[in-house]
Amino acid sequence: MEKGRFKNIIFDIDGTLIDSERTGVESLMVTAKEILNLEMTYADAYRSFGIPSEKVGPMLGAEDPAQFRKVWEQHFIELSHYIMAFPGVEQMIQTLHREGFRMGCVTSRNRFEFDHDIHLKPLLKYFDVEICAEDTLKHKPDPEPALEFLRRLNATPEDTVFIGDTRHDWQCANGAGLKFILADWRERGFQNIPADFRACNASQMLDILL
Repeated sequence: MEKGRFKNIIFDIDGTLIDSERTGVESLMVTAKEILNLEMTYADAYRSFGIPSEKVGPMLGAEDPAQFRKVWEQHFIELSHYIMAFPGVEQMIQTLHREGFRMGCVTSRNRFEFDHDIHLKPLLKYFDVEICAEDTLKHKPDPEPALEFLRRLNATPEDTVFIGDTRHDWQCANGAGLKFILADWRERGFQNIPADFRACNASQMLDILL
């Protein structure tokens, strides 16, 4: 990557900045069993990671999506003790801020989920733009959230990079004409995601960006 090429950074949140995978996946497994009597493996539930919560119930066949989401949110709160920021992420954000990058997020979380995450709060002072589920009609993997980020920041695809951890993130970035860095904190490999770059820890991410 050419040094100084990018001025703006879009971060996904879950699985990229905040390690909420176990909470999100296991709470979905419990909810699917309780509401639908559906036995999901961890791998099955992981496929829904990063999709707006209001869409997951209908995807699984829930007749009352609102009730499914309500129960899932309850179980998510019960298992929230597993949530934490990924190691080195806060220091990475601070470094990028000092280097002059404009930063923000594109997330499938709704605004309530976004505003009430105590692990995310220390990072928000460094963000210039926050795109949540309510901010666009379409959501990842559609490019609309990334395009809305660009619009609000008056940025261009050429000077902006998207950092995420799923194929949905890559599709959103690719559709908006952005380069994509895969945040592979668990070292799962590229997972058939055609990312431009891959980082396995915060130090590698900084090496790519700076």
